[in-house]
Amino acid sequence: MIDMTQTKVPRATADATGDGDIGGMRQRIDEIDQAMMSLWRERARLSGRIGAARLAAGGTRLVLSREQQVLRRFREGIGSEGVQLALLLLRAGRGPL
Repeated sequence: MIDMTQTKVPRATADATGDGDIGGMRQRIDEIDQAMMSLWRERARLSGRIGAARLAAGGTRLVLSREQQVLRRFREGIGSEGVQLALLLLRAGRGPL
């Protein structure tokens, strides 16, 4: 059995990875995350408003063809993970089915 208290794990540094300033890259990731969360909230609000307007006009709660467009766009743009992201976005705007 290995005594992990005696095992030293090297810290990731810019020199060890060759990737430059890790702190700076993490800061940029944090900025991107903030922008994504802001855009997520804006998208959900807009989608909710569209759904409410559609219902007020006598339409359906959701439009399946529109959801299929969104799913296809995310699949083509990101790949299989894009479908999962699109499903989360769609749910955020319309709620669970």
